[in-house]
Amino acid sequence: MNPLITAAELAEELASGTPPVLLDVRYRLGGPPGRPEYEAGHVPGAVYVDMDAELAGPAGPAGRHPLPDLDAFAETMRRAGVRADRPVVVYDGAQGWSAARAWWMLRYTGHASVRVLDGGLAAWTASGGALSTDVPSPEVGDFAAAPGALPLLTADEAAALARRGVLLDARAGERYRGEVEPIDRVAGHIPGALSAPTTENLTADGTFLPPAELAGRFSALGATPDTEVGVYCGSGVSAAQEVLALAVAGVPAALYVGSWSEWSADPTRPVATGAQPG
Repeated sequence: MNPLITAAELAEELASGTPPVLLDVRYRLGGPPGRPEYEAGHVPGAVYVDMDAELAGPAGPAGRHPLPDLDAFAETMRRAGVRADRPVVVYDGAQGWSAARAWWMLRYTGHASVRVLDGGLAAWTASGGALSTDVPSPEVGDFAAAPGALPLLTADEAAALARRGVLLDARAGERYRGEVEPIDRVAGHIPGALSAPTTENLTADGTFLPPAELAGRFSALGATPDTEVGVYCGSGVSAAQEVLALAVAGVPAALYVGSWSEWSADPTRPVATGAQPG
């Protein structure tokens, strides 16, 4: 199924007798939680999910956004009304990073029908969609986490994949090259990885490029449906957007959740700099 849904399609489904569960996952890296923005106005019926507190575990040696406790994640999803037999739609405020993390978490833990609102909240309001300040109280769902439905990489597996397949670095090019590093201990990239910033997955209005254009972009990097592909970023959030873009292009990809925040915290791991994979 297409992992994206347009604002017009969402409006039609919300007006139907069987609307999807709707999750608002607005988040800004390094910024305050998105709940105040949610309370100021959200897509009617949406339940807020906190990126830092509910879609990630505490920061530590495994990275800044490691996987959350999966029992706690499943409980969060049940409180939000998520059911195994009901589609889920997630959205954020921009870029699709946190929405894609929610999409990836639900798909990884076994939910079969999850889509991301293409263009996020901006696309909804641009299409004439109304906002609500009502906070819903959904019926508790029955979702149970069954991890492993999507591929996941450890640090060692990411290192090996960079040599035998295609490992994409979803961060900005200057971070990949090691010219700047505003967050993590060391600047640079995993040796063998290729630079593929998430910004190049989107159009000027914040929606994803058409599938054929995404497929062309990734094919030029060697990432095709018959290639083993992995993705990492700074802490496993923006990389989920790249995994989503690859899915739109028809290319399955594994996520290295620990990403550069885990890799660079270990002084024994090699670091490459410059524009070449290394």
